[in-house]
Amino acid sequence: MAQDAFTGKVAVVTGAASGIGQALARDFARRGAKLAISDVNLDRLNALAAELRQAGATVMADRLDVADRDALFAYADKVAAEWGGADIVINNAGVALVGSIASLPVEQIEWLMGINFWGVVHGTKAFLPQLAAKRAGSIVNVSSVFGLIGVPGQGAYCAAKFAVRGFTETLRQEMHGTGVHIACVHPGGIKTNIANAARVIELPAGADSAEAVARRFEEVVRTTPEQAAATIIRGIEKRAPRILIGADAHVISGLARLLPVAYATLVRKAFGGLARGAKNKNNANTAAARS
Repeated sequence: MAQDAFTGKVAVVTGAASGIGQALARDFARRGAKLAISDVNLDRLNALAAELRQAGATVMADRLDVADRDALFAYADKVAAEWGGADIVINNAGVALVGSIASLPVEQIEWLMGINFWGVVHGTKAFLPQLAAKRAGSIVNVSSVFGLIGVPGQGAYCAAKFAVRGFTETLRQEMHGTGVHIACVHPGGIKTNIANAARVIELPAGADSAEAVARRFEEVVRTTPEQAAATIIRGIEKRAPRILIGADAHVISGLARLLPVAYATLVRKAFGGLARGAKNKNNANTAAARS
């Protein structure tokens, strides 16, 4: 039987305690990769690591805040010292923040950008030299369909995900011919915990609680984390530059290309509650998720 392409490779996955990151860790483990997984939720991360080790995988599990530049660079050094460096890096950790730009405190925007954008920058800068030295491997940065279009109530999230897209597409051009594969991932709606744990600063019209916002999200999403992980891994195997996840991602990508200005009218009808009578909610859910 032919050896799997990922057997013995070192796969780094941030935000691995749940959602897409967890599903990726399980898939890489099944395919024989060594895993360096991290998250801020150490209890859930350790539970995943125990599960994977029980199944025979080699796993390094660490609590890691990707917004902490020094911690991420030290983590990359640890991976290099233990296993000779990474072969695949998935910068996946992320959080959600709901509210109109007018309503969002600057500190909340900075919090989200620290994780969703700077976490990607830190992860890329920390591990890129390892892959460049090997002239091989993949860096995969997770953006969103909200990195393709602007959406009312998602200004901070869109800003970060557009930034990830621009950063990653530029890096891909700069790394052309080096042997290092660079990919930007644009998931559509995925059944993860990110909506349940979002910081909701301002409620959309028609929602009376953060829980109602999460329920609305759950009602419309169709893609599972397992399906998302499988799509990402296929993209790595094909060395795809852009990885769209879910039918909704393909529709939104087409919409952004065909109607680069006029798409906003359609988006306002679908997501425009914050532009039409949204309200502040002082007791809104402020728990954070990084997956």
